[in-house]
Amino acid sequence: MSHQPVIDGFEFATAGATQEGKLPLAGFPRLKDQLVSDAGDVKYALRGVLDARGRPSLRLSVRGSLHLRCQRCLGPLTHDVDAEQILVLAGSQEEIDAEPAGVDEPDRVVAGKEMSVRDLVEDELILALPYAARHEDCEPGLVCGASQGSGYGICQCPGLPAPVAPLESCYDAEAG
Repeated sequence: MSHQPVIDGFEFATAGATQEGKLPLAGFPRLKDQLVSDAGDVKYALRGVLDARGRPSLRLSVRGSLHLRCQRCLGPLTHDVDAEQILVLAGSQEEIDAEPAGVDEPDRVVAGKEMSVRDLVEDELILALPYAARHEDCEPGLVCGASQGSGYGICQCPGLPAPVAPLESCYDAEAG
């Protein structure tokens, strides 16, 4: 198993420490189900800072390419991530809950002596996922050999039944 980078959150932030690295996409279990392929790496940079109110915080930058499935044509789609986030540290969940979260306020996280950098990076990757990944220029349903201009992209692979074939007889009976 590869090295799992961890930090002491408050110490890291107050010291203004920095850490950079590369993590394999295959090492993100919560993200894995969203990917067509977990090949490749993600680069991250973590820096301890103070936010605008003087609270210990982490500035996390994440860059990489995620291999997703287009929800329109079901083909592979590369989604580039270039995210930067300020994470304000808190001593407990109660501290976070005591202050209402504003829309323009940075995210809050509970700091620990052994915060997993991998988990912080994975959280940012998950937040960077599009609601419904899709190519900008694809036609709906073009999978399994269907071609552009062929209607609704019904599967045209030899030997495979069209998904609406059983309904064709109903349509023909009403039309006739």
